[in-house]
This record gives sequence, C-alpha cells and structure tokens, in this order.
Amino acid sequence: MDSEELKARTKAFAHRCVKVALALPKTDLGRVISGQLIRCSTSTAANYRAVCLVQSTAAFISKISIVLEECDESAFWLEFIIDEQLLNAELVKPLLKESEELTSIFAASRKSASGKK
Repeated sequence: MDSEELKARTKAFAHRCVKVALALPKTDLGRVISGQLIRCSTSTAANYRAVCLVQSTAAFISKISIVLEECDESAFWLEFIIDEQLLNAELVKPLLKESEELTSIFAASRKSASGKK
C-alpha cells in the first residue's frame, strides 16, 4: 500500500468514526466519547498526511508515533462503545477492525524506520 492509498484509507477511517460518534446517544457519556473519538480519528488522518511530508527519519519516527497513538486511542474508544453497549456492536466491530489494522501498519512502519528487528 502506497502513501496515497494510506492517506485515503485514514481519511475514510476518520469519516466513518465521525459518523459513529454522531450516532452516539446524546447523554453526558455519549457526548464525551463522541468528542474523543472525533478528535483522535481525525488526528490519525491529519497527522498521517504530515508524515508524508517529513524530511528526515527522525521526523518520520516522531510523526508516525503520533499517528500510531491516535489510531490506538481510536480503537480504545470504539472498544469502549461496544463495552458500554452504546451502539450495536455489529455496526462498530468493522471499524474497530480497521483501527486495529491501521495500528499494525503504523507500528510496523515505525519499527522499520527505527531499524528494530
């Protein structure tokens, strides 16, 4: 997968997360989770775009680490939505799977750039 495909994939992920966030119940908990999920999922996409513009390995590792953390946080909030039964789990699980796949991609990218085995 090249960087343009990953840009599109992270942007689609953010859009899907926003839709889930907006579907959450309009309770105190629903509003908190909605805001958190919107922030971290859109940050995943926006910061991945920044990764594509870096000029050094150190900058790449720094930026991809942010993307990794934000994507993993998105997974947390999606899991929390399922745990709290705020939405139908079958609707949220595909998005959770996508967050886990993206997290794996970003972790592998960071590991590769770091020269770790």
